Amino acid sequence: MPIQWLIRSQSIITLAAGMIYPYYLLFLKNLGNSYSKYGLAFAVFTVSSALMSQWLAPRIDRQGVQMLIWSSIGMMVAMLAFPWVTSYFWVILLQLLMGSCSAMQKMSERLLLADQTEQGKRGSAFGSYQFWTSISSGFAVIVGGYLIDWLTIDALFYLSALLYGVSAWMIWRVSTQNN
Repeated sequence: MPIQWLIRSQSIITLAAGMIYPYYLLFLKNLGNSYSKYGLAFAVFTVSSALMSQWLAPRIDRQGVQMLIWSSIGMMVAMLAFPWVTSYFWVILLQLLMGSCSAMQKMSERLLLADQTEQGKRGSAFGSYQFWTSISSGFAVIVGGYLIDWLTIDALFYLSALLYGVSAWMIWRVSTQNN
């Protein structure tokens, strides 16, 4: 996958995540009714991400692009499911899915960045990657704030799901053209 397409796809993912993340935290807090439940939900996310990274490690070299696609699809499914969640049990299951997808996304993006750059000449590509994904994140929080004033949190989840789906399609499309 060419570096410019990796940057574009990951900027879309960052946009999707950044747009919903602050409001998703409020959603979790309201559903859990306590900080301890919120803490447990977030811990499930981080621990599942850590465990998944150990499982992925021996597979990542052969399946980096596929993992990047599946991470976006998994996050899209989670975003579509959140508005329908009515119990804390489902929050925990979605946190497990999201943590796993986060590990796939982070590991595969790093692998693909390394694959598309040459040792000793990575700084420019990494800087461009960091710039565009950071800009996307900042823009996303602003857009999310304005949208939530006019829409509902459910609409933000659905819009985020759409962006994750666009990213998955984009990665798939570029990867099939390059093979």
